[in-house]
Amino acid sequence: MEDHTHNGVKFRILNIIDEYTRECLAIRVARRLTHKDVLAVLNDLFLQRGVPVHIRSDNGSEFTAKRVRSWLKALTIKALFIEPGSPWENGYIESFNGKMRDELLNGEIFYSLKEAQVLIEMWRKHYNTLRPHSALGYYPPVPAAIVFQPIQFQQVGLT
Repeated sequence: MEDHTHNGVKFRILNIIDEYTRECLAIRVARRLTHKDVLAVLNDLFLQRGVPVHIRSDNGSEFTAKRVRSWLKALTIKALFIEPGSPWENGYIESFNGKMRDELLNGEIFYSLKEAQVLIEMWRKHYNTLRPHSALGYYPPVPAAIVFQPIQFQQVGLT
């Protein structure tokens, strides 16, 4: 994604979500994003969460760079690139990006890159822990507090 600070200088946003849980795993905000940024974010995620079977992305240069492709291949991760001009092939991230645009970016004026980074990270945490998702039964992807149902034990007589 792309937005800008109040003085018109653009910044880029790299969003990574889990297609299954809808959790936003990471957001990187910078003036420029390169394949090195993609590798750094993915490396951190793989260390925290393990290596996925595949990664779906658009055909942006930061994703199709030789170093990214060879790194994914070395880790036996299948790269699934969507066809150019076919955002519906990556519907989960497109939906997420639309929500981010509507709920955050369109309503904020960022006076610095650091402010954008802080507010966007705060929104990510809200999105993951508090914001209800219709596809998840109106629960957030990562509830701040998980309510456990007590286990009902049946008494068994031993003789």
